[in-house]
Amino acid sequence: MSSTQDIVTVTHTKSGASCQIHKFGATVISYKSQDGRENLFMSHDAKLDGSKAIRGGIPLVFPIFGPPESGSGSTMPQHGFARTNEWTVVEGSQQDTDEHATLTLSFTLDEHIIAGRGENNMWSVEQCKVDGTAVTLKYEITVAPTTLTTTMVVNNTGSDSFNFQMLTHTYFAVDGNASQKKDECYVQGLGGYSIVDKVDDAKTGTTQSYDDNVTLDGETDRVYIHPEKHNAVHVTIGVGGGKSVKMEAYGEVDESPVPVSCVVWNPYKDKAAAMSDFGDDQYHDMICVEPGLIGHQPLLAPGKEARLT
Repeated sequence: MSSTQDIVTVTHTKSGASCQIHKFGATVISYKSQDGRENLFMSHDAKLDGSKAIRGGIPLVFPIFGPPESGSGSTMPQHGFARTNEWTVVEGSQQDTDEHATLTLSFTLDEHIIAGRGENNMWSVEQCKVDGTAVTLKYEITVAPTTLTTTMVVNNTGSDSFNFQMLTHTYFAVDGNASQKKDECYVQGLGGYSIVDKVDDAKTGTTQSYDDNVTLDGETDRVYIHPEKHNAVHVTIGVGGGKSVKMEAYGEVDESPVPVSCVVWNPYKDKAAAMSDFGDDQYHDMICVEPGLIGHQPLLAPGKEARLT
């Protein structure tokens, strides 16, 4: 392992595979497999100075996905506070064996941490004091020759149960500017998932076909809600140049499996141009495929854990 003040590099010595993690948000900003390919997309305009969430890699979403519920009065920023605070490397978590290299980071919410909490919600400083709400997050990273495994762990260290959402907002790199080419960039394996389409209302409430791949057609922002009794996500993602990668995701609350949903996102031209930390033409180079617990998982009781791998 090597480290600068803000970025930690984990290298699997035997294979040469490596991963870089920015301590701001515990954001993985690079994973190079043993063949040297960069598997994650990073905007060339991403802010790495802690001024905002990092645009690219694998930002962590907790305790809400998206903005607060309409009418709630909450001022918590979109996607919560996990991605906008400094995390700490857990001492002794670094290992480099023949099989893999590992690292764990942690973050504990306390009254001195303000960023990303907002007001008028259960995670505000004042309300946490009233309810006895407290949480510690861990992020376990394993680098292997051809795989990157991450596990986000939520530990309820308070005295009250709480509701939550958690998601890994993974930006996959697409080679050859091919994100809008249906035969090059696609997501396969979401057949039977019901769709919430944030761009085209007509598609909301429909079900993804088992026969058709999910592809990008201009701006794309869809939530794929898990079918009944279908807990894990198993997808193949086309990443250009005839290449594909596989992604698997599993969730549990208090050691019991819970269903994982999946988001597919690409901003396309107008949204890309409107974001100050995203290159105008870089939508060609990425696809976000984001597994998460964003449905109706149980409350997390005091002393219990939730995990997303």
